[in-house]
Amino acid sequence: MIELLAQAAATGEDTIAASEALSSGFAYGLAAIGPGIGIGYLVGQAVTAMARQPEAAGMVRTTMFLGIAFTEALALIGFVVFILLKFA
Repeated sequence: MIELLAQAAATGEDTIAASEALSSGFAYGLAAIGPGIGIGYLVGQAVTAMARQPEAAGMVRTTMFLGIAFTEALALIGFVVFILLKFA
């Protein structure tokens, strides 16, 4: 009987660990969706702007890279939250 209770307790701990891993992975997945969409939209609009005004391509490219860096920072923040949820 005691062995069955110990086995049930271990199974409960495993379930909690599995749900923590699943929730932290889900949180990082959600955090990566937004920056992915944002970077895709940003690059698409920059290419359109460079095609319409080739003489402004240098300025558009610089602004595009700054926007990509700021948008990618959101994905990195999401990764940090993922690590905090996983190991805290």
